[in-house]
Amino acid sequence: QREFTQKKTFTSWINSILAKHTPPYVVSDLYTDIKQGHLLLDLLEVLSGQHLPREKGFNTFQCRSNIENALTFLKSRSLKLINIHVADIIEGKPSIVLGLIWTIIFHFHIEELARTLACAYNQPSPDRSSAVDSSPKASRSAKKSAKIKERWKMSATKALLLWAKEQCSLHGSVSVTDFKSSWRSGLAFLAIIQTLRPGLVDLEKAKARSNKENLKEAFRIAELELNIPRLLEPEDVDIVNPDEKSIMTYVAQFLQYSKNLPESEEDMQEKVREAMDWLAAQEKKLAKLLVETENETYYQKYKEMMSFMETFNQEKIPFLPVLSSKRGEAELSEGQQQMREEWDKVISQITKWKAKLDQMLPSPLDSIEAWLQEVERLQAEDLPDLQDPFKAMSVFREIIVIFKGLMDCFDSHLDTLQSFKNEDEKNMPLVLPEKLEEMKRRLFSNIRSTNPSTFLEYHYGLCSAITNEVKLKLNIWDMKYGAKESVESVLENW
Repeated sequence: QREFTQKKTFTSWINSILAKHTPPYVVSDLYTDIKQGHLLLDLLEVLSGQHLPREKGFNTFQCRSNIENALTFLKSRSLKLINIHVADIIEGKPSIVLGLIWTIIFHFHIEELARTLACAYNQPSPDRSSAVDSSPKASRSAKKSAKIKERWKMSATKALLLWAKEQCSLHGSVSVTDFKSSWRSGLAFLAIIQTLRPGLVDLEKAKARSNKENLKEAFRIAELELNIPRLLEPEDVDIVNPDEKSIMTYVAQFLQYSKNLPESEEDMQEKVREAMDWLAAQEKKLAKLLVETENETYYQKYKEMMSFMETFNQEKIPFLPVLSSKRGEAELSEGQQQMREEWDKVISQITKWKAKLDQMLPSPLDSIEAWLQEVERLQAEDLPDLQDPFKAMSVFREIIVIFKGLMDCFDSHLDTLQSFKNEDEKNMPLVLPEKLEEMKRRLFSNIRSTNPSTFLEYHYGLCSAITNEVKLKLNIWDMKYGAKESVESVLENW
């Protein structure tokens, strides 16, 4: 029963995501469709917003390669894929396939949403938080701040559960303690809907109805009024021990809906002010750090940068929703435009700092780093447009020559990196071990693993351009030319 429910729920969730893919993709049988690898890559591309390497065909080798590319990408995101192997996915083993899909749902959907939960409250800025203020308003802010910090010690599961509890606590006797039996009556789903869209449900009437009637009503309203895909059926939930993962996947969609609700102008302005204060503090901190480390060794400079970035990446999480607003320039307020400019300024300073440190790497690591960046830049570039096949042929040929020239250095750079002795004459480390590991990971995961598929993609593009050019010529020549001389002239021109 659990496996059946998960397969149905996960399939519906995947279809809701792949509806955003171009072209849209519909999964009919999860265990069968996943074998080709294209489903996995399409799903990960939509979720991550990245273009992933893939084989375009469907033979055994190409399917295996596509699945390997998907798993490699997941591992690069530090996801633990325990006992998940390519052969098991190709065989369509239910437990393995469901385990893999759950890992994807939890990381890209539930964890990503849980990270934004802190933004449901007004966070004091780093500067303000140290100030002493005994006013009632300051006391409430301090309590909220403490609550946020406590929340971030929790797992994503507990954070989602806390959010659900908060939505239901507004409606008296509706209690949520887990992602299992608490949802069986359907009242919890209805309570969340009532909190998000007051007036859509009547909780007093619902308390007199059966579990199945409430569940049916909740799923219907969520689908019609909130545009939340119907991942579950009443019979999936109204049982002694409902599937926790399926319910979590569905509840997370309500959290997603709440994040998309328009905010009041006052709330938005407050968040922009807090983000601006934080960005100003980061700029000062960065400037001070650059001065303080001016005469330090490369090792110490890189160590300080790592420490700064770790804190920076953790502190920016609550501000991400306002910093990454999808609004266009014309829709932004003056404060939001200033905030975006300040954000771009800070990121630019960090990027320059990183680039300067990369140039200061001890030889021969500096040349390997430059080579890595050149290969990564080439791989990230968009492929030529095939609308102009003659121009595309020329560009593809040029890219292939450049890429081949770069990859000719792969073995020597690999040997150099692996044999590098990381210590100076005083037996002190020259480079932070984390930097060496990062370079090795980029060399193995990002370049060696994708090298064959990148090469094939370039050649595939070249062949496609040649084919399009031939078709173009044939279409032009598809007419009667009459005299032998005119035909010979056309052939000579060709």
